[in-house]
Amino acid sequence: MQPSAQGASSKGKDLVGFCFLFRSAILAALPIEDHGVPEKELILDPATLDLSRVIADLGEIRKYIPQRYAMEQLTAVVHDDAEKGIVAGYKDLTDQEFWVEGHMPGLPLLPGVLICEAAAQLCTYQVQRHGAMDVNMMGFGGLDKVRFRGMVRPGDRLLLVCKRLAIRPRAMIRCGFQAFVDNGLVSEGELVGVSIPVDAVRQHEATEG
Repeated sequence: MQPSAQGASSKGKDLVGFCFLFRSAILAALPIEDHGVPEKELILDPATLDLSRVIADLGEIRKYIPQRYAMEQLTAVVHDDAEKGIVAGYKDLTDQEFWVEGHMPGLPLLPGVLICEAAAQLCTYQVQRHGAMDVNMMGFGGLDKVRFRGMVRPGDRLLLVCKRLAIRPRAMIRCGFQAFVDNGLVSEGELVGVSIPVDAVRQHEATEG
């Protein structure tokens, strides 16, 4: 006998609630330095940023990153220091995000992978705007030292701050990133961006087609 849809939905919500409480209990048992506090010093203190001073809106951002529609993870850029390789921007999250219904039912939480994607798009914006890599398109090359230290929900403004750590023009770039909600750290890590050989990919697709 199959359980009713209502019963299955209730069990699903109970499971999500249990997982949330289980994770909270684990975090509560950890030393304070293991959650909510960055492993390294802040790239920029989020409290010092003027988020009303938008230097690139969505239209401007689109000039430098190829993602569109549901995969656009930036709303605005508010800081861009090309000399130091530091850039800051944010994503305003609404209840219309594509992941809200399924991640998780009854407790919508921004997937951690999208925090990393937003950081990558912010780094790409700065790199492409200033021609630091001299490439047509960039893609993910890797992630390191990523930690998730808080939850991000619809209605939150996710602030991202990235810093260039190393670069080999036309090859790769490594950046550190930190993500905040209400000035509280929710994620941090390092990402690697690499050149995508657009012409070679298109030529291959044309040949396969």
